[in-house]
Amino acid sequence: MTKLIWVRADLPADYEDRKRVVSSALEAGLTNIILREEDEALQRLGRFNALTMHDDKVLRDGETIALRVTVASSQDLEDAYALKGKTEKLIISAQDWQVIPLENLIAVFQGSGTMLLAEADGVDEAKLFLETMEVGADGVVLTIDPSQFGDVAILLSGRDAMVELTALPISKITPLTIGDRVCVDTCSLMQPGEGLLVGSQSSCLFLISSESVESEYVASRPFRVNAGAVHAYVLTASGQTRYLSEVRGGEELIAVDQEGRARTVVVGRSKIERRPLLLIEVDGGERKYSTIVQNAETIRLVTPDGPVSVSDLVLGQHILVRLEEGGRHFGHMINETITEL
Repeated sequence: MTKLIWVRADLPADYEDRKRVVSSALEAGLTNIILREEDEALQRLGRFNALTMHDDKVLRDGETIALRVTVASSQDLEDAYALKGKTEKLIISAQDWQVIPLENLIAVFQGSGTMLLAEADGVDEAKLFLETMEVGADGVVLTIDPSQFGDVAILLSGRDAMVELTALPISKITPLTIGDRVCVDTCSLMQPGEGLLVGSQSSCLFLISSESVESEYVASRPFRVNAGAVHAYVLTASGQTRYLSEVRGGEELIAVDQEGRARTVVVGRSKIERRPLLLIEVDGGERKYSTIVQNAETIRLVTPDGPVSVSDLVLGQHILVRLEEGGRHFGHMINETITEL
């Protein structure tokens, strides 16, 4: 889900101009920057991922992590297609994007293991590349004026990424004994009905609301999601899952509201504490899915009408989940039959 943004600070002829590109990128929160080999001193401007480019190869610490292809003809396009699955990342530079079918490139490279990045020389072009065919390119390489970096950062933070949510009926609510649960404190203030996607099975993640609703007993904590038991999966900004027990400060997760609008949130900290637990199961027709949360009034799952405390949930009530076919291996989506009970 997270788009990769690289900045080319190696293009300006003047050193001071290259320095301004790096400074502007850092101010906008863009931290993947391509430098000239002789500009190592620019790394003292701040902490970022310093890359270099040599003969259309992008290097990090001497290792090739991306190839760059200039596409100006149908033969160039075929040459680009031939690199599918053979490089970690592929940068496409086109002399005329009105001629080069970006849709075809996205379709060919989707699911190939090769990330597709497009060079963009304007904010509108970057927006187009990130949204083409809804999925968009995996990222963009910015060759724009550094004064526009902030606009790109705003564009990314405001992208209307969507997650498809399904309402399923509750088939079981069972109080459990004491167990370890994870409370995730993010660096963002969330709205009522906005929270994290968590579940005992990767194929069904429940929308657990942030503590953004005032309670009779405690003040609201709109940055916090009391997410569930340590074994549960949570959806990350990369589209992979992690165990809640593995979530650490500085990592990025996906926050979703009841309409399915998604955004990236940074984890500030996570807390594991022993608390009474509650199993909630939903009926997916051919199979059932569950999640385990703390048994407390402040924990809310999200219904089509908004967040509801677990103490008020009833059998047959519909709650929002994200369904997914296939399975997960080390958090990565794989196309195989896996049954998680």
